Amino acid sequence: QVQLVESGGGLVQPGGSLRLSCAASGSIFSINAMGWYRQAPGKQRELVAVITSGGSTNYADSVKGRFTISRDNAKNTVYLQMNSLKPEDTAVYYCNTRGTLANTSVFTSWGQGTQVTVSS
Repeated sequence: QVQLVESGGGLVQPGGSLRLSCAASGSIFSINAMGWYRQAPGKQRELVAVITSGGSTNYADSVKGRFTISRDNAKNTVYLQMNSLKPEDTAVYYCNTRGTLANTSVFTSWGQGTQVTVSS
């Protein structure tokens, strides 16, 4: 009932930048939090950054000062600007969103994932 479409991943050299986007669509009444997680090979999925409907943000320590999360509430879209990328940022990045549907039930949805590779 809620679809998430991610874009913006790719291959970048260390020190470079990428911007991820994730647009939510469907029978959405409201969205509470939107965030990004990542999963590297052989590792568990971890939180990268999250932003609430009011604009409050939370970041993993490993990305603070380098990544910035933002959202466009009118478009139900969340962005992740990634600067000063490091090889250890290489992972599949997943969008996550939580909110309420038009029928008043709550939902949690995941995107399909987008690969980010940082390598020279």
